[in-house]
Amino acid sequence: MIPTIGITMGDAAGIGPEVIIKALEEPTIYEICRPVVIGDAKILKRAATILNSKVEICTIDDPEEARFEHGIVDCIDLDLLPEDIAFGKVSAKSGDAAFQFIEKAITLAKENKIQAICTAPLNKEALVKGGHDFPGHTEILATLTETSDYSMMLSSPKLKVIHLTTHVGLKQAIDMINPERTYTVIELADTALKRAGYEEPRIAVCGINPHAGENGLFGEGEEEEKLVPAIQKAQAQGINVSGPHPADTVFFRAVRGDFDIVVACYHDQGHVPIKVLGLEEGVNITVGLNYGIIRTSVDHGTAFDIAGKNIADNRSMVAALQSAAELAPK
Repeated sequence: MIPTIGITMGDAAGIGPEVIIKALEEPTIYEICRPVVIGDAKILKRAATILNSKVEICTIDDPEEARFEHGIVDCIDLDLLPEDIAFGKVSAKSGDAAFQFIEKAITLAKENKIQAICTAPLNKEALVKGGHDFPGHTEILATLTETSDYSMMLSSPKLKVIHLTTHVGLKQAIDMINPERTYTVIELADTALKRAGYEEPRIAVCGINPHAGENGLFGEGEEEEKLVPAIQKAQAQGINVSGPHPADTVFFRAVRGDFDIVVACYHDQGHVPIKVLGLEEGVNITVGLNYGIIRTSVDHGTAFDIAGKNIADNRSMVAALQSAAELAPK
């Protein structure tokens, strides 16, 4: 069964509509999934005009009405935005619309009308101005699916990373880490990779301090308190996990092939190596959502500075759709 994937349009003032159109111009996408955009048809038409694209935007009310043919972009049109919404400007209307696109996608996923969700980027400032006080997609999805144990995974052709914490300050992130959270994320990583076909995923856990604390020389014993008990518990459960490893070498080792995924302790610890390896091919995956919902996303932002200029790169969106098709229940 080829999965139906709902693509949320993201913030209309950014590059989301452009990278969606560019990605759906690729005939190979229709060989692996049945894509349907959840957004605003007139904004997609504007993007197609800017790109000189020949695709036809087809407005539908339900995925069952979609044609899923290359050259046709099926769009569940929520009709929330003015046609002339400004590029590159923070807008409460765009923020609210981006939230409602996600909300609609969750509803469709719960009804099993789509088998996965692939999200174009939103703008956090616009989201808050639009009345939705969330730090990002991951937290929205967790709230709308009543999920408490979840994590952000980043995937690229050479490296996979999953996070203990994400959109909080560094001091708060360290305070939030505890053995229970660490064990949960290790288990989520193991489950996600096994679902993707890894028989025995090799998981490495990053240290919090430089050199993973250097046996107590750096920090205040955070590794021994917050990480080691969880690693030992997971090992006792048969999970192939090791660490804590120094963050300045573990990503190199993972790229070399020593590990299948790295558990990062905080946002930048995990994001920086993925983005250095190639921003265009990175995919953001939310792991552990209730209802069996799979969500992937581009690993870049709204790029307000280049929106509407026909220079946005679609490779991350293509990769996100490929990952959604791979991970969606068949």
